[in-house]
Amino acid sequence: MRVLVTGATGLIGGAVARRLAAAGHGVVGLARSEASAAKLTDMGYHAAYGDLEDAASIANAVQDVDAVVHAASPNDQNSATYDEAATRAIIDALRGTSKRFLYTSGCFLYGATGDTPATEDSPLDPLEMVRFRQALEAEILGAAADGVHGIIIRPAWVYGNHAWTTMMMYGSAQEHGAARYVGNGRNRWTCVHVDDLADLYLLALEKAPAASIFNGAHGAAIPLIDIARAASEGAGAAGRVAEWPLEEARRALGRFADAIACDQLVSGERAEHTLGWRPSRHSILDELRSYAAPAA
Repeated sequence: MRVLVTGATGLIGGAVARRLAAAGHGVVGLARSEASAAKLTDMGYHAAYGDLEDAASIANAVQDVDAVVHAASPNDQNSATYDEAATRAIIDALRGTSKRFLYTSGCFLYGATGDTPATEDSPLDPLEMVRFRQALEAEILGAAADGVHGIIIRPAWVYGNHAWTTMMMYGSAQEHGAARYVGNGRNRWTCVHVDDLADLYLLALEKAPAASIFNGAHGAAIPLIDIARAASEGAGAAGRVAEWPLEEARRALGRFADAIACDQLVSGERAEHTLGWRPSRHSILDELRSYAAPAA
């Protein structure tokens, strides 16, 4: 298939583009400028000029592909308007085509889960910064009646390839001698390695039925303080950690601080049972510890 990937140079989109290309699919990246197009070409992909804020350019890019992966989706309320506009433009361009459309949502839609792992059928209690996604997901699923093969992926905490949130803790350990964690550190993160997540996107593209939802989550949930300790070890700070009070973190990070402090258990079993997804990469703790400088 010839697949349009938004965010093809980002964390998730980049991993997805590499996985699709390795599986023999043609990757077309959305480029806003000649510089972006050149970067995509240098990576071995095709480039389609377009802007997520320009519905006409998106419609034009969609015409020449067999499927779309929207991986440039933001996780903040400030970017909700353009994400909604871009997603609706993609849906409109795909109506009546039966082409596959993979939308990147997220597990923040579940809110705090308590001790019962959230599944794709769990009630939604979204964090405020992603509340817009609840209605947008409903539009994607409803578009199946109009010939849009929509598939929703809800990634858990994504790590690997120096993902920003984990590197924030690593960087604080390097700079201040202790990795800072938001809140009391007892909240749990369910995670997924970005390359395992890319495997899920490939399987969903090739096998998932229309109007389906899959959590991209793997392994036991890990207390945030343990993740911070691993970041500290990787940064050479001997496991030292420091609490970053939630109110103080909110002043620096806005609503994203509440996401970091959210306690979540999420199940990825549906993808494993339905699609044959077999995540196999190392844990987030091993990832962070691997950043340690080798002994001289």
